[in-house]
Amino acid sequence: MAKPSVTSTTHPSSVISLDGLVDALMAAHRPSTDPLPLLGPSPCLASTRALIEDELDALASWMHGEEDLVQLDRLREWLDQELVRLQACFAERAEPRPSWAAGHPTVTLCDNQRLVMINALDFDPDDPLASRPLDTGFDMASLLVGLAIRDESRLANRALDRYLLLSGDYALTRLLSVFQVARALSCARRALQRRSEMMEGEPLAHIADAVGTSRRYLALAEKISVFRFPPLIIGTGVSGSGKSRFTANMVERLGAVRLCSDVERRRLFGISPQDKNAEPPVDIFTDDATSRTYQRLAELAGTLLDAGITTCVDATCLARRQRKLLCQQAEARGLPVLIVSFEADDETLEARIVRRAQRQGVLPKASLDVLHRQQSLFEPFDPEERQHLVHLDTTAADATDTLASLIEQRIYAG
Repeated sequence: MAKPSVTSTTHPSSVISLDGLVDALMAAHRPSTDPLPLLGPSPCLASTRALIEDELDALASWMHGEEDLVQLDRLREWLDQELVRLQACFAERAEPRPSWAAGHPTVTLCDNQRLVMINALDFDPDDPLASRPLDTGFDMASLLVGLAIRDESRLANRALDRYLLLSGDYALTRLLSVFQVARALSCARRALQRRSEMMEGEPLAHIADAVGTSRRYLALAEKISVFRFPPLIIGTGVSGSGKSRFTANMVERLGAVRLCSDVERRRLFGISPQDKNAEPPVDIFTDDATSRTYQRLAELAGTLLDAGITTCVDATCLARRQRKLLCQQAEARGLPVLIVSFEADDETLEARIVRRAQRQGVLPKASLDVLHRQQSLFEPFDPEERQHLVHLDTTAADATDTLASLIEQRIYAG
């Protein structure tokens, strides 16, 4: 079947990169005021339900194939169940608002000078859906669906990981499948609507292409609705071991969302992940702060696993109790867990630390002191942990491929 076109002869007024788009969405979605307590039904749930009903009814009126209608009924049943199951999650969301696309209708999305989408969130400039008040997460759902239908899974994985890291809105992931299915329905409806608007005498190939496009979106909606049994991958290692670099690679390769201890530690104290030079108002490395950080990582891991998202934790995990706290999130849900020990020889570790300090314009001694302290505090893996453990030498030339193979062998291949 033909893919939706991603080329055009129009000349957009501006171009944006994927990271730039995600940053713009995150900034636009940031609440301007504290949310007010809800006194009635959730407006987020109500607006989502209304959208779903509109799209389902429109699709049913334009469909003629029995198999298409059966597929639509399956999606309707799944959505009805999810709207009931996730009522509490909807109730925690902020007031619906129009899409970011409503104010930026002609922004083209590119990746390394490669055209990805003519309109950054795949909204046509005149699409009334962009002005319809919905949960802000619908913007991310639109981006992810637009990328998925174009087989841009790596970009989609990167976009979601970056958005969650910057916004801290991990609760969105519980609702994201519903929003993505709703967006896929709207795109399927748009394709059939275009078919109905085609002039008499339009080539049959164009009509068939519209039907094919609609069915591709419906197939994507069904794929999204299937719950996945995600693994929890816990990356451990001292400073300079390479865990941050390698876990970042796994985001695109595995579709994982990464939880970074340094980001969540700073967020606990009100420091934005984007404000890398901000000085904490208090000592954020006390035992209590560290305990709170790992508790936060565990809670977020549970949220992501409940949403069916492969979760990768990037933290030193020096203590067994810290690793156990994280492992319990997967074990309690009957999900697989893998502990990856990122390792390098002392000379390599120290060289990496010195290079990093030089890039940051700071004296390396303090960073080296941190490394040596971490090495002294690291508690060896116990027999239970070793059942889930793999060691990765990050100095090896093929370390990235080795890690991917290890994950596939230990988790995805059973």
